[in-house]
Amino acid sequence: MEDFDYIVYTDGCSLGNPGPGGVGIVIIDKNTQERRLCKGFSKATNNQMELMAVILALKELPNNCRVSIFTDSEYVANALNKSWLAKWKSNGWKTAAKKPVKNKELWEALDKELNQKKVLFNWVKGHSSDHYNNLAHELANSVALRLGN
Repeated sequence: MEDFDYIVYTDGCSLGNPGPGGVGIVIIDKNTQERRLCKGFSKATNNQMELMAVILALKELPNNCRVSIFTDSEYVANALNKSWLAKWKSNGWKTAAKKPVKNKELWEALDKELNQKKVLFNWVKGHSSDHYNNLAHELANSVALRLGN
């Protein structure tokens, strides 16, 4: 924890894909104080919710902070850890197959937040024994379920 100002766990879910969606966020500061956030969306895909969870988490944090984010989304983790985002931007928001990048607006919003913070992305296996990942999932799922009923 000493290398980071915050440790953040995010998760997003969609019931129906697309369908009612939710994001769950757990933010832990240097004093190990936990903050839990969740937000629902009436219609979204799972990937949109995974991205939105990270965006909303970063918006909660001050600029220039050092943050380690844990996500169970390979889509999000790979786009950042394997430089897909940088390649998409340099290709005019086209994939390697020359197709438009899906969720471009969300990637642009995430890129803006990333430029204001020092962020390390970590992939964690979903629905495993990671307490905080499971907690983020419970938060996201609970709000999506409320919207779906």
